[in-house]
Amino acid sequence: MIKIKINNAEINAVNKLPENVRYEYFIKKVTDYEEVWGLFNDGWATSRDEDGNLFIPFFPKKEFAEISAVKEWASYEARSITLDDFIENWLTGMKKAGINPSIFPLGNETAAVSIDNLLKDLETELENY
Repeated sequence: MIKIKINNAEINAVNKLPENVRYEYFIKKVTDYEEVWGLFNDGWATSRDEDGNLFIPFFPKKEFAEISAVKEWASYEARSITLDDFIENWLTGMKKAGINPSIFPLGNETAAVSIDNLLKDLETELENY
């Protein structure tokens, strides 16, 4: 598969979108390119909400993960996960462990979605291929 880098204009435009539209962008891009991006440094980047719930952030493209590697994630690097592995192993394991996906976080904004809904949305989009 050919890796296509996105340009700064697309990054800036997408980053201005509301979280629900960024979520739709995430679904389309990860199914297009069959990969999901996270941040890794001796373990995957995580965050907690005000209730103490654990989240792992996921991004649609490497460039979005890289620009999120700031503050507590400054030493993290973007790492890809195949879409098949994400669906078959990651989401199942996260659900069992009580870990939530943080889809395309940007600052304090993230698409809060259940693993079941994320799976359903990914499978629905994959039917288009």
